[in-house]
Amino acid sequence: MIETNAPVQPRALVAAPGGDSTAAGEARGTSIAHLRVFRGEPGTPPRFDAFDVPVEEGMVVLDALHWVQGNGAPDLAVRWNCKAAKCGSCSAEVNGRPRLTCKTRLTDFDLAEPITVEPMRAFPLIRDLVTDVSWNYAVNRSIEPFTPPTDVPQADWRWQQEDIERVQEFRKCIECFLCQDVCHVLRNHETERPFMGPRFLVRTAGLEMHPIDQADRRRYLKDAGGVGYCNITKCCTEVCPEHIKITDNAIIPLKERVADEFYDPIQWAWRKLRGRPDAPMRTELPVLPAGPMATAPMASASESASPMTPPEPEASLPTPPKRASTRAKGPSTRAKRPRRRSDAGDETPSEG
Repeated sequence: MIETNAPVQPRALVAAPGGDSTAAGEARGTSIAHLRVFRGEPGTPPRFDAFDVPVEEGMVVLDALHWVQGNGAPDLAVRWNCKAAKCGSCSAEVNGRPRLTCKTRLTDFDLAEPITVEPMRAFPLIRDLVTDVSWNYAVNRSIEPFTPPTDVPQADWRWQQEDIERVQEFRKCIECFLCQDVCHVLRNHETERPFMGPRFLVRTAGLEMHPIDQADRRRYLKDAGGVGYCNITKCCTEVCPEHIKITDNAIIPLKERVADEFYDPIQWAWRKLRGRPDAPMRTELPVLPAGPMATAPMASASESASPMTPPEPEASLPTPPKRASTRAKGPSTRAKRPRRRSDAGDETPSEG
């Protein structure tokens, strides 16, 4: 949810009546966290407001933001939902690192230093700590969904436990989009070409590695998804709250599949002999919009996230072509079992 109340004049510092809040907190034996919270919306200069928050045992950054809403800035916009690290709604940048605010304890920081809370920088700003992540859903719609064999009833689907263990890791994603935020290709907007980002490379890997999925998404990954832009720095793996090995178990295997299909010289020669030209994929992804850095009235706000223009409405995205089936047509006298992808078992998940 997005929490915001009636607008009020923000207070730069919440202090105890009659004196300094830090001194009052120390007199009561209570630790004080010094929060610097990003404030602003598109069209207005961004700023940081400072708040001194009393720290209680077990408090996380989201608790501190709720305290600020209740005591200093009722109009602070914060997105959150479950407060259990399962919905992915409360994503933000704490001291410059993408984190879930409901999973980041205040005691993890040196309370003598300020704790800076900002919105995710890769996405357009809505207000305060809330960003527009709708671009991710447009990209998700362009991925061809799970495509089981049409000639095998669901009751006859069979696969091995090792197949389940390999793709189960990808199902843990809570779509917090921290990996999208930290990805330098999306974050720095170094290219005007589309790039689907780590989250959707993980989703595509889960589909491509499914043993009975019949779709071929390799050309989509190469031409539309921009898998070649990833240079496997593993930043996405480091910030994932579910500890998914995004680079080792998803992105690298997809890169290998694309390289085998389109850059292997024997495959290239075979396509030429068969008269199959390497036509580019027609599907186009929306490009994550970038905007100019806003100039803040205070020097410290130069570290702030830059408000970006909202994404333009994207055109309808065609579905990528399906892999041609080679199964012979005709009646069968016994129940058919689903075909296993020939390349479904060519990678071993990383344990590290």
